[in-house]
Amino acid sequence: MKINELVLVSVDDHLVEPPDMFTGRLPKKFEVKAPRIERLPDGSDVWMFNGTIIPNIGLNAVAGRPREEYGVEPTAFDEMRPGCYDVHERIKDMNAGGVLGSMNFPSFPGFSARLFAACEDKELALSVLRAYNDWHIEAWCGAYPGRFIPCALPVLWDAELCAAEINRVAEKGCHSLTFTENPATLGLPSFHDSRWDPVWRAVCDNQVVLSIHLGSSGKLAFTAADAPIDVQITLQPMNICSAAADLLWSQVLKKFPAIRVALSEGGTGWIPYFLGRLDRTYEMHRAWTGQDFGDRLPSDVFREHFLTCFITDPVGLKLRHEIGLDNIAWECDYPHSDSTWPHAPEQLADEARDVPDDELEQIAWKNACRWYGFDPFAFRNRERCTVAALRAETPDHDVSVRSFGRRTVQQNAVGVDLGTLAARATS
Repeated sequence: MKINELVLVSVDDHLVEPPDMFTGRLPKKFEVKAPRIERLPDGSDVWMFNGTIIPNIGLNAVAGRPREEYGVEPTAFDEMRPGCYDVHERIKDMNAGGVLGSMNFPSFPGFSARLFAACEDKELALSVLRAYNDWHIEAWCGAYPGRFIPCALPVLWDAELCAAEINRVAEKGCHSLTFTENPATLGLPSFHDSRWDPVWRAVCDNQVVLSIHLGSSGKLAFTAADAPIDVQITLQPMNICSAAADLLWSQVLKKFPAIRVALSEGGTGWIPYFLGRLDRTYEMHRAWTGQDFGDRLPSDVFREHFLTCFITDPVGLKLRHEIGLDNIAWECDYPHSDSTWPHAPEQLADEARDVPDDELEQIAWKNACRWYGFDPFAFRNRERCTVAALRAETPDHDVSVRSFGRRTVQQNAVGVDLGTLAARATS
């Protein structure tokens, strides 16, 4: 397939929440307690909520910046591309990058909204969380129908309230719920606890995908506190691997056979080994562990329930038939440091040069649309959805790499150790 003919729908991008997102969306008694942006003396912009300071971490908003400016230091809005936090500029960046559709995970609340879950005033927490979901669905996604896949935050502290919120946002057309990869690490019931059943029932009843993003447990996969950051970056998919194993061997899939789970930003190259390991474990140990999938293998169950997602993964593309063509979706990861924007079409086409056109279409957009009930063609015809057509809509949009830094970032020759990073982690 020619690059210009590609249609791309990304199931994993991110947004940096704008400072005015809660304006007019909270009851009057909570307005003064709403999350707010403050500028620190060092020039960084941080969110303040419930006595907690949440910085905008640099790596989360480096699209268009030179790699020499990457880092975990806090950053400010005027050090980011406006497309990080301005939906109108985001659409221009999507067009210039040839991306038709995008699902955007949160930033300052954490991928699973654990910031709100930690708030002692649960009435305030619920009000803020619902305001966030309304803003995301109505103001962000609603600004450009057919361009965004809405993704709601969960009410982690109360399964019944979470189910009610799933029902509420589903009525607004939202069919994705971001969730933690391991609730037990947050002091919550594990995936093996039936107290989550109202949540699983609600996502099934409303055809909502449980989108489990890498890092959403708030725990970094690393070996030692003094290990270099490269260790954690390399091991990132291990958290997602653990979540997949935890859910597959749990009772969740047996009790709720309609449940669907996306392993967001988890990569795909490791999946064939994982499936083989599942089947081998089942074959060798089910007699004494008590597992029973009837006449199916665990790998069959995995393919029925899990969507795997990748940014760039040549090995996964080569092994696509062992993973399952219906179970692979593409991601852009804008504006994070792993993103392939603005050359995502070229990157994907190069890696998929041996993939037949019909199979590439499944991976590039069809699986995403099917899993999330997303129909961009209801808003624009197919010919206007290609890389070439989108880029033609914003022909003069600047996507050149340039410095956005106002401040000098001190680069450490030995990098950042994991103990330091873990102390700063917010996602």
